[in-house]
Amino acid sequence: MKSSIGFCVASLATAGLLFTAAANAEDKSPSAPPTTAPGATTAPANIPDTKLDQVAAAVKKVSAVSNTYEQQLAQAPATDKDRILGEADKAMRKAVTDQGISVDEYLNIMKTAQNDPAVRDKLVQRLK
Repeated sequence: MKSSIGFCVASLATAGLLFTAAANAEDKSPSAPPTTAPGATTAPANIPDTKLDQVAAAVKKVSAVSNTYEQQLAQAPATDKDRILGEADKAMRKAVTDQGISVDEYLNIMKTAQNDPAVRDKLVQRLK
């Protein structure tokens, strides 16, 4: 069950950070210079557009699944929570793989998007 919880948490955390980045991007002034950490690489990751399209579609599906199961978890008795988490994990994995990518690809691209502003921007544009 730990792997199920791990995937759920990782998916939600990365999707949440990406949605936060999207919201913040709309609030920034266009004249704000991009910032990078000292020593950070500025070369963008080479992720094909089709993969970014698949990940964006998966993020939307995972978010919808997450919302559904969050409500179920909030209302469920403690004895049902593990079962519901297992169902949520299965549904999130299916939401990802139904888009034609593996869970590992999804998580790797989401992690890249967190760390690479160019990839993040491309993904955020697809989520609008």
